[in-house]
Amino acid sequence: MRLNELRDKNGATSARKRVGRGIGSGTGKTAGRGMKGQKSRSGVAINGYEGGQMPIYMRLPKRGFNNPNKKRYATVNLGRLQTAIDAGKLEAGAIDEAALVASGVVTRLRDGVRLLGKGELTASVELTITGASKSAIEAVEKAGGKVHIAKSQPAPSSAE
Repeated sequence: MRLNELRDKNGATSARKRVGRGIGSGTGKTAGRGMKGQKSRSGVAINGYEGGQMPIYMRLPKRGFNNPNKKRYATVNLGRLQTAIDAGKLEAGAIDEAALVASGVVTRLRDGVRLLGKGELTASVELTITGASKSAIEAVEKAGGKVHIAKSQPAPSSAE
């Protein structure tokens, strides 16, 4: 097989629909848009338009507040940590956030890593992370490890 012999499977592609090319084509005259009205005209975008009645996004009450500066942490449970150590992805010993990302335990750092206490940890590890729950710290210390809470780096401000 050569590059010039490559083809799509039969039925994988279909010809472009050419509208407004005479009545014999089946999509002539009104080009499949029907008769008159807003939708038959060009340049119409009516997302959320409800025919003059008050749109649903305006009828529903709004509550609460979305803080744009909220910290979002990548979370790691003790059980997940132990699984990675057992699988050989992580070395039991000194573990920091970069090691968690490199091993695939955490996919994205976001504003840091927070350790949560779900699952069991048997390996003795020394963690350097942004945050941890009380139960997670207790479980790590019970297994003979230590948790160092490193302050997260503040995001650079654009006001300077």
